[in-house]
Amino acid sequence: MCRPWVVFDPELKAHRKWFEEFQRLGTWGRCPVRFITDDNGDLVTMIQRSLIRYYVTKEFGAKNETSIRSVGRNSKKLDKKPVAKPVKKA
Repeated sequence: MCRPWVVFDPELKAHRKWFEEFQRLGTWGRCPVRFITDDNGDLVTMIQRSLIRYYVTKEFGAKNETSIRSVGRNSKKLDKKPVAKPVKKA
């Protein structure tokens, strides 16, 4: 019997446990499910990113979740505080 396909959900404790077990053992052999990857096909990176998003949101709240998503490789502009320009003295 084949293991069922599921989408990794960081909010589910079982999913986090299975990923931790994979990192410890270096194999998915004991995982009762198969996780579906996104378009790039890199499962481990996809899970790591979703866990980072989950834990940062849990720590700092949903307000910062959008700014975390906006910063990435393709991001042209980072959210920065405006810097005061020096005033020329006459």
